[in-house]
Amino acid sequence: MTNRFRVSGTLVRRLEELGLAPIAVLRHAGLPMGLFDQAKIWITTEEMFALYRAIREISGDPGIGLKLGSEERIERYDPIAIAALYTRSFRDALDRMARYKRLTCPEEIQIVERGNDCAVQFVWLLADQTEPATLIDVCFAWIVAIGRRGIGHGVNPKRVEFQRPESDRQLYEDHFECPVKFGARHNMLLFRSEDLARSFVTHNPDLLEMVAPQLDAELRQQLAHTSLKEQVKGILKKLLAGQRPRLEDVAVELSVGTRTLQRRLLAERITFQTLVEEARRELAQHYLLQSSIELNETAYLLGYEDPNSFFRAFHRWEGTSPGEWRSARFQ
Repeated sequence: MTNRFRVSGTLVRRLEELGLAPIAVLRHAGLPMGLFDQAKIWITTEEMFALYRAIREISGDPGIGLKLGSEERIERYDPIAIAALYTRSFRDALDRMARYKRLTCPEEIQIVERGNDCAVQFVWLLADQTEPATLIDVCFAWIVAIGRRGIGHGVNPKRVEFQRPESDRQLYEDHFECPVKFGARHNMLLFRSEDLARSFVTHNPDLLEMVAPQLDAELRQQLAHTSLKEQVKGILKKLLAGQRPRLEDVAVELSVGTRTLQRRLLAERITFQTLVEEARRELAQHYLLQSSIELNETAYLLGYEDPNSFFRAFHRWEGTSPGEWRSARFQ
């Protein structure tokens, strides 16, 4: 997995409109002074975090992330946001955003439905430090802005949760128009499933047909440089949250027939169940290194209905319990 984030060229314009000198932001972040002059701006996870910390510190504005994430001019939307707006519903839009996010950075949008609620979280896969609050604000405001523009009238999260200590509660409650919880175990947007089913007035199948194939082609090209084993595991990791992925589900993501995928796996002497196990094992280690995630919740995120099944599987993989494995890493 490449540690590169694609930074939109419109960020420079937005910073200037908000009264921030891009060169001052770069200097404060310790980034190259000519970074924003490049035709395509790529930075690492660590540099991305430094950039958004600098934006917050230079601006002195606690709401700067909400402003950056709430672009109203559709001509400034990137292709991913455009594709999301042209889809049929809010749920379709979220699925597109999660799918295409892999084109721009080592980051995942995780969408987990439980009962009548749907949780949306952003996960920085190569981060070795806590993500800046401003970057979380940008991401959350972006999701809500797409939903509100697509539906055509007010749609608000059921609740917003932040891991950070309480600060500027009124600012966030006014923006998201819902209760905000601080000191939570996760940074999370919680929507009502009924809101995700709402149709988009911006739905335009003809324009979607113009935008989506290019993004899909780029995604296929990116995957072409990855082994089949890693492609399948990457898709499984995205699909595992709260459910049991099927071979058919992975085939759809790869745009191939189920039988074709089965033949390719057999040709490489790989079983689908083996890849599910490997994906679960790697994800388990990732989640256990996040001290805020409880063991039972880790089991759910790995697609286990019964936590005891996860505990047995983990002991088989590592020769110890999940709790003992975690404790040893945090000593």
